[in-house]
Amino acid sequence: MTAATPTAQSTPLSTPQGTLLLLVRHGETPTTGTVLPGRAPGLHLSERGRVQAERVAERLTGLRVDGLYSSPLERARETAEPTRACTGLEVNENAGLIECDFGEWTGAALASLTVLPEWRTVQHTPSAFRFPGGESFTEMQERIVAALEALCAAHAGGAVVCFSHADPIKAAVAHALGTPLDLFQRIVISPGSVSAISYVAGQAPAVLMVNSTSEPLSGLRAAL
Repeated sequence: MTAATPTAQSTPLSTPQGTLLLLVRHGETPTTGTVLPGRAPGLHLSERGRVQAERVAERLTGLRVDGLYSSPLERARETAEPTRACTGLEVNENAGLIECDFGEWTGAALASLTVLPEWRTVQHTPSAFRFPGGESFTEMQERIVAALEALCAAHAGGAVVCFSHADPIKAAVAHALGTPLDLFQRIVISPGSVSAISYVAGQAPAVLMVNSTSEPLSGLRAAL
């Protein structure tokens, strides 16, 4: 009787645990939708914005968070405060998460900007636009993407919550989707919303959620 030839047993391939990145836009302020505040200091959350910040913290219940990071601006840090209180984690300021530098347009009323011929470029060809005396959209995207990649590397396999601003978050989501920067204005990021991206080293990012304002966030780990 011939002995059976041993067969090689298959070893399950280990799948790298994705790093869950949650991008939170700060809550509403008294000037949301009417003024381009940019990096001007002294702008705080409105009462509705504080409620939105509390809601973000509530939605994180049940999700283990490994790191909290915020734009240095007051409205972002104030949005992060309820999450800090719930998690017990320190909120670390990260300059890569700051609002776009709108230069000479900082503090201008949106109604006065939308009639400018440059506004069409801002909306339809943003990759070609630099704010007078400020930052370009391309620089803004490169800045926030580099910051997020560094945070994901620092918390590999964990969950990181970043409090930032509409345009940088839109640019980061567009990059993760592989969407050209000239189309990033089609992405809507509302005050107090959460967008989720999964990062795995050596792989393209996976966008799990965009502009979410309601459902619990603890189930996102099951999607990785």
